[in-house]
Amino acid sequence: MKAVAAIFDIGKTNKKLFLFDEDYHIVDEIVERFEETVDEDGFPCEDINRLSLWVTDRFRELQARQEYEIKAVNFSAYGASLVYIDQNAEPLTPLYNYLKPFPEYLADELYKKYGGKEAFSIETASPALGNLNSGLQLYRLKKEQPAIFQKMKYALHLPQYLSALISGQYVNEITSIGCHTAMWDFQKHDYHRWLRQEGLDTKFPPLVSAQSAFQLQQTAVGIGLHDSSAALIPYLVANQEPFLLLSTGTWCISLNPFDHSPLTSAELAQDCLCYLQYTGKPVKASRLFSGYEHEEQVKRIAAHFNWQADELSRLKYDAVLHEWLIKNINQDVAPDDLTKGSGFEKRSLIEFSDPKVAYHQLIIDLVHQQCRSTQLVLKEKQVKKLYVDGGFSNNDIYMHLLAEKFPEVEVFAASVAQASAIGAAMVIADSWNNKPASPALISLQRFT
Repeated sequence: MKAVAAIFDIGKTNKKLFLFDEDYHIVDEIVERFEETVDEDGFPCEDINRLSLWVTDRFRELQARQEYEIKAVNFSAYGASLVYIDQNAEPLTPLYNYLKPFPEYLADELYKKYGGKEAFSIETASPALGNLNSGLQLYRLKKEQPAIFQKMKYALHLPQYLSALISGQYVNEITSIGCHTAMWDFQKHDYHRWLRQEGLDTKFPPLVSAQSAFQLQQTAVGIGLHDSSAALIPYLVANQEPFLLLSTGTWCISLNPFDHSPLTSAELAQDCLCYLQYTGKPVKASRLFSGYEHEEQVKRIAAHFNWQADELSRLKYDAVLHEWLIKNINQDVAPDDLTKGSGFEKRSLIEFSDPKVAYHQLIIDLVHQQCRSTQLVLKEKQVKKLYVDGGFSNNDIYMHLLAEKFPEVEVFAASVAQASAIGAAMVIADSWNNKPASPALISLQRFT
């Protein structure tokens, strides 16, 4: 029987199950996509009952297979999502979507009681993001559905709920609490006082280390992690010197695990926040919505020039064209507010002769704003390497321009196959794996 760790990696779109051997190579995988359901207001949300059944059924099937010894199981899942369970561990409500609009009057009421929006946000290192602040979701439930609140035994973030389906143990975990939830006081290293004063802390089980695991027969069951924090773990394991990770997708998030300075009001205004890594140390982060902007503007360019959209992102960097654009096209279009995009959407495509020229200018604009965003969390004298993973790491134009913006730092396109799942396996390695992780797990290409 081959010794493996089973990792459930639950995204908003794809639900994945990976089996890793002791070298963190994938030996088997299952990928599913579920249709969303709706909550009582008709807003789309995760079908928590279907997801729960899928996890428990897949785990039972694994236990029955003769070719694998399941030495450990752990969970990586998206954040800002709470499951409210009763005494019988049954969910009491739908799994409310973190994109669901939050009532402004409730948020204003809360901020007014606890020092105002800015002070509240700085103390909790959480920009005011409505339902993306999962603590506010619990506050809303208490206010709007008091009967449900009374029946509730625990409020669990999604990774810990999924873990409890297997282990039967209910705990809270620091990476889930520390991802823009507005629950954690980053200065006092404890739950923020508002949770206790509102009586919400009584709905949380004990807080334990992310490296904890419960024993279920011969299998160590981890307690789950927030996926963004899990994806950082392979880089932390492989690197001894300070680095910055630029994780690119719909959101481009610059993560500096070596910047432990308190969040300032200026940083907060530019969409900075803090996460907590699995060790409990803060990770300073800045966010930019540029993956979404890229997708929308690529559609506009493709439609205007009658091109295939996917061909644009495969274009190679043209240094001569770059220089021509800098000299001949107005480059001063970027808004001061990083939350307002790059300014490319205001450009007329008529000024570009072909889609290649337009696309180079789009990437120039995006990288200009990305540089400003990343600089917010980059301590230049400390950080020597900048890793870019996700979609833009495969974009030749983006990577060349980013390297030009950071000449004092080594810039790499980096990839770790299923980083959040590997991170969830690594964090409980003491429970199942004596082999050290190889730095070769991270594929690197340097750009200069």
